[in-house]
Amino acid sequence: MPDEEHETPAHVSLGNRALVLVEDLVYVSIAVLLAAGAVVLVVQAGVELVKGVGAGGSDALLETLDAILLVFIFVELLYAVRITLKERQIVAEPFLIAGILVCIKEIIVLSVKAPADYIGKGPEFARAMVAIGLLGVLILVLSGAAVVLRRKEREPEENANTQNADGEASTG
Repeated sequence: MPDEEHETPAHVSLGNRALVLVEDLVYVSIAVLLAAGAVVLVVQAGVELVKGVGAGGSDALLETLDAILLVFIFVELLYAVRITLKERQIVAEPFLIAGILVCIKEIIVLSVKAPADYIGKGPEFARAMVAIGLLGVLILVLSGAAVVLRRKEREPEENANTQNADGEASTG
């Protein structure tokens, strides 16, 4: 028989259920927008690639690569939303991977543009190289954080048998 002291009042349970529903609606809305954005980017990348190849321009390949990397970022964020809905908590790893993808995307774009836009332009070239270096360091930091996070996930639950936000006991 449950302790009456630990029972949640009906109005609190109702409010919590309403907030969970609103939260789910917001996450589903975000997921729909991310999915739609990814589809639009894939179609747009395909159209630009066909136009660019027909015109013989190498810029189309860069634009396609840029769009594809952006699609990967969208998909990783979509995965993060899905996991958040499933586990009822925000999981950091998909966001770390999205950050790594953003850095890689920017390094590729800067590297491809460097010969045409920055070489021979002194300070602009130096800024581009510093940006590439900082992005590389950021990739290492985010990768290190992902490794630490994975190791942490393998450890036994510290908070086993505690209550989650829904008032249910988690069993770790």
